[in-house]
Amino acid sequence: MSPTALDPTPGHIDSFSLPATTNDQSKVVHPSARRTPEGGLIKVESESTSYEEEGIRAKFTDRGAEVVKGADGKLTVKKTEKNFEFFTKSKVGRVGLMLVGLGGNNGTTVLATHLANKHNISWRTKNGVQQPNYIGSVVRASTVRLGIDPETGKDVFVPISDMLPMVHPNDFVIGGWDISSLPLDKAMLRAKVLEWDLQRQLIPLMDGVKPMPSIYYPDFIAANQADRADNLIPGDDKAAHLEHIRADIRQFKADNELDSVVVLWTANTERYADIIPGINDTAENLLKAVESSHDEVSPSTVFAIASILEGVPFINGSPQNTFVPGCIELAEKHKTFIGGDDFKSGQTKVKSVLAEFLVNAGIKPLSISSYNHLGNNDGKNLSSQRQFRSKEISKSSVVDDMVAANHVLYKTAADLTKETGEIVKKGEHPDHIVVIKHVPAVGDSKRAIDEYYSELLMGGRNVMNIFNECEDSLLATPLIFDLAILAELLTRVTYREGEAGEFQPLYSVLSLLSYMLKAPLVKPGTDVVNSLNRQRNALEQFLKACIGLEGSNDLLLNTRVW
Repeated sequence: MSPTALDPTPGHIDSFSLPATTNDQSKVVHPSARRTPEGGLIKVESESTSYEEEGIRAKFTDRGAEVVKGADGKLTVKKTEKNFEFFTKSKVGRVGLMLVGLGGNNGTTVLATHLANKHNISWRTKNGVQQPNYIGSVVRASTVRLGIDPETGKDVFVPISDMLPMVHPNDFVIGGWDISSLPLDKAMLRAKVLEWDLQRQLIPLMDGVKPMPSIYYPDFIAANQADRADNLIPGDDKAAHLEHIRADIRQFKADNELDSVVVLWTANTERYADIIPGINDTAENLLKAVESSHDEVSPSTVFAIASILEGVPFINGSPQNTFVPGCIELAEKHKTFIGGDDFKSGQTKVKSVLAEFLVNAGIKPLSISSYNHLGNNDGKNLSSQRQFRSKEISKSSVVDDMVAANHVLYKTAADLTKETGEIVKKGEHPDHIVVIKHVPAVGDSKRAIDEYYSELLMGGRNVMNIFNECEDSLLATPLIFDLAILAELLTRVTYREGEAGEFQPLYSVLSLLSYMLKAPLVKPGTDVVNSLNRQRNALEQFLKACIGLEGSNDLLLNTRVW
């Protein structure tokens, strides 16, 4: 049984229950860990929104525009409207979070953070007493503008976690797999992420608890990981491994009396799998490839398939191509949710903001050079070239859509084809390099250095340098909670177009999770959005749509007119 299921208080408290009040300062709860008032904080009074015993029903009009370019080069714009109805089940239930890589830096930090908040464990640092919290979580520690207070005219903001019924991270039942058999208390000590005074209080809660055995295919991760691989599902039969993982998910759900489960990969970065026609290009071929234990079926893809077949969401937090075409097709067939790829925590998040700022300001980045060094096991694994290549790809694509959106600064592929007389498939783009080095001495404290070299007015040049030092796992852990919370929420959201027809789940690829991911997986045939601002707006507007509200209105027309 998961250590997080061992609760002396019987019963389960969902995120819409009030905690007991107390005057004891040792029981003060950080704002990011507070619970939503019973019954919810928000109630929308509108003909488009109704609150029922089973959930929230909301009507929403998606307004857009179609743009047609004429032979003369001029643009004709036609406004469009499409009506939707959303239904969000309000019962959260008991939720399991299963981590692949539970014994790693991220996995142990997730469990430790969860336990510290659940048991309200404070600890002493050289700066004083520290409360447990969920700072860094978009869901728990950021707010949304809801509207205006009619009496004061001031904006009203609420935490994202109060928008809809969501699982509280304290209530997750956490378990998972790891190729290392080290008990989780010792794995936490090995990670060296958290303060000692907190670790010593958590040791009794994690003592002796071990991850479940995992899958180890040496060809997919760096050879330097072999010394950790002592907790393995035996044999080399990938079909047997698939069935073993499926049984683990079912058993974990049954043992802990769970209503739902989310599986999330936070294990080592794998090399890219080759996409081979007849092997992993369709769902049918991929399942056959598993049956034949084909070399190009990766551990992460086996976990993804197991999750899909068990009907539980699977999120990939590493940069490899877990979701080969056949895996996406399998998720579509089973209408199961998948999301990825690669946690977007530090340098890449800053890069997506700064690149967008420069391009939107009419300044032309000519080159972006990124250097990182870190000392944790992730850095050790990435010191291998094939695993680094996966990370390089996910980091390098982050500015693509922002550059492509501005054909004033950057020539399009058509422009370059016309200019050179040769067929060019990609438009003008800044030079972009990424370097990652393993420096054991710095541990989990990652250093990132970026240089932005840009063109200014009249041939001028500008150089911007950023040095960023961060605790890698302390940035990734809140994202893991966010991804799990939102994935579970989206399993309870159904929709229909208009007012007729059956309600159905959202599309299998959860692109709404893009804000937390470096290389967002999107619906095949649609454009990837890397702009952090657009990703955040999309998530915010979707949550508002589910309660019948329009998106953010920054026009503030009442302040512009008499």
